[in-house]
Amino acid sequence: MRIISRKALHEFSDKHPDCEQALEAWYHDTKRADWKTPADIKNVYRNASILASNRVVFNIKGNQYRLVVAIQYQSDLNTVTKFATESLHFFQTTNV
Repeated sequence: MRIISRKALHEFSDKHPDCEQALEAWYHDTKRADWKTPADIKNVYRNASILASNRVVFNIKGNQYRLVVAIQYQSDLNTVTKFATESLHFFQTTNV
């Protein structure tokens, strides 16, 4: 999968250096992935939350951080849309 906004990953890890290794691991796993459906993601990331509009919330570094990604399954494209350190409730009450 292609990942849009790797710069956002670096900027976030610059502010939160404790998650840098976890974000790099997610990046490399995702780059090699061939996800065609949300079930493909759940097979690898069981704790990922599948949201509406092809959005997925990945738990980073033992659920300390959350990474929201918009996925276009047909074109193998991931776009990083938002990071958070708050609870998952944040995503359920805002437009992600």
